[in-house]
Amino acid sequence: MKKFILILVMLILIISCTNKDKPTKEDKRTEIYLPSPGTTWQWQLSGKINTNYNVELYDVDLFETSIETINELHNRNIKVICYFSAGTLEEYREDYENFPKEIIGKSLLEWPDEKWLDISNYKKFSDIMAKRMDLAVEKNCDGIEPDNVDAYTQDSGFNLSYDNQLEYNKWLAEEAHKRNLSIALKNDLNQVKDLVNYFDFAINEQCFLYNECELLLPFIKQNKAVLGVEYELDLHQFCKEANSLNFSWLKMDLELDGSRESCNN
Repeated sequence: MKKFILILVMLILIISCTNKDKPTKEDKRTEIYLPSPGTTWQWQLSGKINTNYNVELYDVDLFETSIETINELHNRNIKVICYFSAGTLEEYREDYENFPKEIIGKSLLEWPDEKWLDISNYKKFSDIMAKRMDLAVEKNCDGIEPDNVDAYTQDSGFNLSYDNQLEYNKWLAEEAHKRNLSIALKNDLNQVKDLVNYFDFAINEQCFLYNECELLLPFIKQNKAVLGVEYELDLHQFCKEANSLNFSWLKMDLELDGSRESCNN
């Protein structure tokens, strides 16, 4: 009997040690990626991803980008941020039918197949956003770029307030960090001071065109990257200032199909 118990204890110890050494999906994601000012990057949300750029970070579509492409980038020591819209319903997404009808608002002027969501009632669709973040984890994304997080400034069809947006954006950040995902604050410049402590870096469109780049400086002061693009200006109209601010800026087409010019790399 004693011999049997001794053998059983030894087996338990062997199994315990084996499981301890074997990495799990949770073990692999123990730290949040924190891009610093000057990080080089590529942003592509449409078309076949061109993985040949020698940059530190890629920002790609969560749904359309395969895990094979993400792993290919990781094999080159490139971090991957995964994009999805957190403030609108896109009719072409696989989960669009899951959104309750009562929280679907007006269409975006530039994108008629997108409709604003009532973020004042975000708990009615929070499970959908949580599942998107879970998908980002499953695909080995290092972080997320939730788009359209400034609905309170738009003609959404809902009476949204500054505080409604602030609460929703903080919830997004908290949920991302629960999953050890980095999270970018996309545009939403008027709330930077209230959100800079919650978000890990910023992504902006055309702050040089609209002369509002100074609103992003709180991120730089906290050693957090500020990434951005201009669609209309030429490089000579913004690169010198972008580099002096330690911003990482690109000139791209509105389609974000991979074509680009860069101020640094």
